[in-house]
Amino acid sequence: MSSSTFIQEQRTSSKKFNQQRIIIAGGGTGGHIFPAIAIANALKAISNDTEILFVGALGKMEMEKVPEAGYQIKGITISGFNRSSLIKNIWLPFKLIKSFFEVRKIFKEFHPTAVIGVGGYSTFPVLKFAQSENIPSFIHESNSFAGKSNILLGKKATKVFVATEGMEKFFPSNKIQITGNPVRTAIANSTVLQEDALAYFGLKKEKKTVLIVGGSLGARSINNAIYDSIDKLEEAGLQLIWQTGKSNADKYKKIAKGKESVWINEFIKQMEQAYAAADIVISRAGAMAVTELCVVGKPSIFVPYPFAAEDHQTANAMALVNKKAALLVADSEVNEKLADAVIALAKDDLFLNELKTNISLLAVKNADEVIAREILTPIP
Repeated sequence: MSSSTFIQEQRTSSKKFNQQRIIIAGGGTGGHIFPAIAIANALKAISNDTEILFVGALGKMEMEKVPEAGYQIKGITISGFNRSSLIKNIWLPFKLIKSFFEVRKIFKEFHPTAVIGVGGYSTFPVLKFAQSENIPSFIHESNSFAGKSNILLGKKATKVFVATEGMEKFFPSNKIQITGNPVRTAIANSTVLQEDALAYFGLKKEKKTVLIVGGSLGARSINNAIYDSIDKLEEAGLQLIWQTGKSNADKYKKIAKGKESVWINEFIKQMEQAYAAADIVISRAGAMAVTELCVVGKPSIFVPYPFAAEDHQTANAMALVNKKAALLVADSEVNEKLADAVIALAKDDLFLNELKTNISLLAVKNADEVIAREILTPIP
């Protein structure tokens, strides 16, 4: 099929269905998936007859989370470059070629009028194919350091939505729009009271509550630090909501067993409840974690993942630390310093209130709507 024939099919299909048909590509972690779902919800809120299809990587987290949110997803055979075992990359070129054939079939069946990539393995083949067929393509880059795939795609993208200033070093300046990062509606619009949230987790309102989250896949260094200091935290009068992730979850659950002041699980489905319950949050500093904590206005201690590309998590955290809106404990010092930092902060109500005020000033709550309206606006 020639390129002109393919484009004509898109136009004919658009007239036939008289509606926008949007593909959202990406995933891998909650930091990509949940913003994508937020954008999808905003698209439907603006134009309910908009058809939405997700495209993700087979075997990855999005294949479970997207259907749970009520959307259809197609999986493609794609993976990223494996830095720890170079021999495993031997099949990567074949997977990439296969993924393009799979994407072509998806486009032929769905007839998208636009696509948006949110990061993750599936973003590259989907947006690359869309651009080869002159279908409007959009990128959402959540981090302060853009990934290499997004940098390549950004050259031909219709528009690039970014969370922070200074992204001209990665993308053409005339394509950039600063929107912030989309936040799950349940979190952005939460009206949950702390007292009700504490009851949800079976915790007491008389104690300060520390929420520990390492991201959707967990964080070993943070988990191990909590594991080693759980008695110390308990003796300081603190209670914990501890999301461990799947790795070593049984080990962490074992030490927390029988402790009434600790709620523990691999994953928290109702994050709005967890945020509402918390007085202090310990978290990695991925873009979406930082964004959500600004929105909910919680005093936070960030432990940036040190091996993130270009050390962007440290940059994310320092942007808040420099504005006296959060604290930072280096991953290399987490065992020695984290517990003491939490205990000291919990005892300092004046500093807690200062952090809460300053982090709240950085909140952006309508990024999903801004992005959705731009996607649905006809291209001149």
